[in-house]
Amino acid sequence: MMLTRTPRVNAAMQRRLLDEAGSATAVFEHRRHIRDFFPEASDKLAEAVEGMDGLQSRAEEELQFARDHHIRCLCLHDTDYPSRLRECDDAPILLYYKGNADLNRTHVISMVGTRHATEYGKDICRHFVAELKRLCPDTLVVSGLAYGIDIHSHRAALDNGLDTVGVLAHGLDQIYPRLHRDTAVQMTFHGGLLTEFMSRTNADKVNFVRRNRIVAGMADATLVVESGERGGALITASLATDYHRDVFAFPGRVSDPYSQGCNRIIRDSKAALVQTAQDFAEAMGWASAATAGNPRDTQLELFPDLCTEELRVVACLKKSGSMQINALSVATNLPVHKLSAFLFNLEMKGIVKMAGGGMYRLS
Repeated sequence: MMLTRTPRVNAAMQRRLLDEAGSATAVFEHRRHIRDFFPEASDKLAEAVEGMDGLQSRAEEELQFARDHHIRCLCLHDTDYPSRLRECDDAPILLYYKGNADLNRTHVISMVGTRHATEYGKDICRHFVAELKRLCPDTLVVSGLAYGIDIHSHRAALDNGLDTVGVLAHGLDQIYPRLHRDTAVQMTFHGGLLTEFMSRTNADKVNFVRRNRIVAGMADATLVVESGERGGALITASLATDYHRDVFAFPGRVSDPYSQGCNRIIRDSKAALVQTAQDFAEAMGWASAATAGNPRDTQLELFPDLCTEELRVVACLKKSGSMQINALSVATNLPVHKLSAFLFNLEMKGIVKMAGGGMYRLS
């Protein structure tokens, strides 16, 4: 907590300090001699880290607040930290989470869009999520709890029995906008609320931009439902592309102002056109999870010489349908560097292939 509050040290540098020192505790213990473990540290960085002492009381207050309100503090290398987000260089080193959903669910999508949702956009949210529930009932829906497409995506998920997580641009001591408080409370029992910000943090404009990288980074794919020519949804889509995630957009009439952004990113090949959840599931390779059986069994019969670790990987993928490598590492109890080698061998044997969003599945 103290490291996240250190002035002039952004998320990427916080992570670099953790990697170089080995832990936040080690950073604190060497705060007056940062170059002992990070020789190239600038004078400004060394000065900022040296001043961490003054942040301790604030961190202690926040820890007590979290305990009092049943908020979980997820550190970067915790098992429950979103493994997809951990892949991003600028991932927060600490998240505050109130909820019950598994943030490392096999299927995670982000749904974003304009705050001025039209009836067309609201209908898309309702119909897409309802169909997605039928096709991939374990999907976690992520959005930002904002007006418009965000809140309609959350409510569609709740209405259809899907867990949904709202990523906030402020601390968990408030809900913004207040109008969405009832939905937010409901989400803590069927999903959750997630933020990198401590309590008493205002919903400032810059925080929404920072929030968008979490929305994009913790999902396999980002869907833009409606967007004007500019807006936060397009920023989230751009971040998803930077993180090598899939981006999809729903087209709209050329005359509709809140379809201009979607139409443009489809035209510029920055997003794939999607019309139904079936389109989306097939593009992501998720549709095959419901049709497991003969083809996979045949492949396994052709290659009976799998080692114990490879059989473990195959068993996990057969059960889940598809998994991202960090989640697969947790499920198989294999380090990522070893798992990568086994996955490569399985790909060469035609048993495993990589699907969209960095997901692995059986061929």
